[in-house]
Amino acid sequence: MKGSPQIRSPSFTILGTGQDGGTPQAGCSCPNCIAAHSEKQLARYPVAAGVSTGHGEHILLEASRALPHQLMIWGDKQRLGSPIVPTHLALTHVHLGHIEGIGQFGKEAMGVNDVGLITSDEVLSFLSKRGDISPFKPLPFDNKIHTTGFTSELVDIEFIRVPHRDENSDTHAILVSGKKNRILFLPDHDDWKGTLALHNFDNIRDWFRSIEISHAFIDATFWDANELQRRDMSEVPHPTVTETLEMLGERKDEDPEIHLFHLNHTNPLNNPSSDERATIEQMGWNVAERGWTIEL
Repeated sequence: MKGSPQIRSPSFTILGTGQDGGTPQAGCSCPNCIAAHSEKQLARYPVAAGVSTGHGEHILLEASRALPHQLMIWGDKQRLGSPIVPTHLALTHVHLGHIEGIGQFGKEAMGVNDVGLITSDEVLSFLSKRGDISPFKPLPFDNKIHTTGFTSELVDIEFIRVPHRDENSDTHAILVSGKKNRILFLPDHDDWKGTLALHNFDNIRDWFRSIEISHAFIDATFWDANELQRRDMSEVPHPTVTETLEMLGERKDEDPEIHLFHLNHTNPLNNPSSDERATIEQMGWNVAERGWTIEL
């Protein structure tokens, strides 16, 4: 499939920074959602990113329900004046917010064909049973803990297995590498203990150092373990931001640039004026914002 023309160097663009339901979330009247209804700049689309290789390939990471807006953001960052048409789609797993936009590739909307679908066999099996893969050309990768899913002259995309509520499929982080930068895209995992143990590490810094990243976008779904007052948070496991901060402490000179994303609508980091946001920034870390772009 021929994609939109490429007029920039290889690049990585963040297209969404929210948890699967985004902010505002349907039917919610929490302060963050009400604020996002009235101040559109506070809205957060579900997590997604765009990778442009410099040779006409455009790899979309995740297919959210905000797909039309996200493809336009990506096109604007490429100075096209029109939405990007992805040549490939890479998926981390099959939870709602990461695949909700897949139907828009079909004949009811974009009507495309032969979009390369880069994901695991388990994800492909799940989507096939739903009848969702007719617009795609499956490009499954092997079942290793850390493996290459896509390679080109200037950009490589690797998949790294992580534990995360694998009731319907396995889950992976994505590692995007270019000549200048190497970015970890880790929207979902259960906890640091399980993820680090899977890769034979006992602290975050050593793992990040081993994969030689310059930037990391990491799971920051919930601020702390008391965030969901009416739900059992053990049913939706994620490392809390407070746990991550306890493990990392303040940023050191040799650390990669870390951005917190996949924010649940209840997370106080959604509020730019919150004490929690100030804490993050004082420690040298960042809250991810859509449209952030870097040359690979």
